[in-house]
Amino acid sequence: MKPFESHLSQILEEYVQYRLGLGYTDRNLRSSLRPFDRFLLNTPIDIVDLSAWSILEFRNSLRLEPRTVNGILSALRGFFDYLVRKEIIQWNPIEDIPAVSENAFIPFVFSDRQTDRLLAAVQSRIRPDPRHYFADLATYTAILLLARCGLRISEPLRLKSGHYIKEEGCIYIEKTKFSKDRLIPMQREVVAHMNNYLSVKRSLMPDDQNPRLLPGKQGDKISQGRLYAAFSNALGHIGIHSPRRVIANTVFGSPTPHSLRHSFAINTLRQIRERGQSAQAALPVLATFMGHRKYRYTAIYLKVLDAEKRQHLVDFSIRAQKDI
Repeated sequence: MKPFESHLSQILEEYVQYRLGLGYTDRNLRSSLRPFDRFLLNTPIDIVDLSAWSILEFRNSLRLEPRTVNGILSALRGFFDYLVRKEIIQWNPIEDIPAVSENAFIPFVFSDRQTDRLLAAVQSRIRPDPRHYFADLATYTAILLLARCGLRISEPLRLKSGHYIKEEGCIYIEKTKFSKDRLIPMQREVVAHMNNYLSVKRSLMPDDQNPRLLPGKQGDKISQGRLYAAFSNALGHIGIHSPRRVIANTVFGSPTPHSLRHSFAINTLRQIRERGQSAQAALPVLATFMGHRKYRYTAIYLKVLDAEKRQHLVDFSIRAQKDI
């Protein structure tokens, strides 16, 4: 873990530890504070002399996407609020600085058929060699849970053995983003796979004491890098090539493992509409299923109802840009 390096390094670290003590993670906090730490290395300013002009100078020095800049500003706002509460400074210099106008973001969406093909491609690459078989099977299981349960990429990797409840066909997600717990009912095919996976695990590792449901090669959790590699290989195998595009004020995302979560939500809402039911009325339930704090975050998925319409929107935007 790379330490902070500026003259504020100690108090930046104290703030991170304070947040950890409140139950938050430092996964994004450190990376959001680090650009400010580097800025102070090149522009040494005493903490009591920090002003709104200093923060504006820092903001303007960032060559990042608006969404990333706003994430950094949000982290700094919390840091300066902490300094005010500690009576180190008298006021928050970032308090009145507005957020940068963000581009609209439209995620890549897998159709149901594309999701099936992707999963089949990952499964086909499970190596029969005993040295690799179980690790490959666990990797496939993690990607299956992303696609069929709408999990965030970190969630299947953190699962413990007791988090799969066989009798109820559910999986328990404990204190992930926003420190929320949730219980997710699983489709029959996923339950069948999980039961088969556990049978294989018991057969290959009868004396296993690892508490993880999906252990990696060395007994630790599967790395995100391993999931990304398996996903990328499968993507190339099924011939999906859709690079990230920025067209006018809209960002069209490229396919990533997190796209499986987006696709799960969007395809669920599409299926509800196709049954003649109200997708809007289903948002609170889907929000709970996805682990969103507020169902208005889930409502964003209503803007992109399926993969085909998303591709039409990309094609239209490209043509419109060429006609300008």
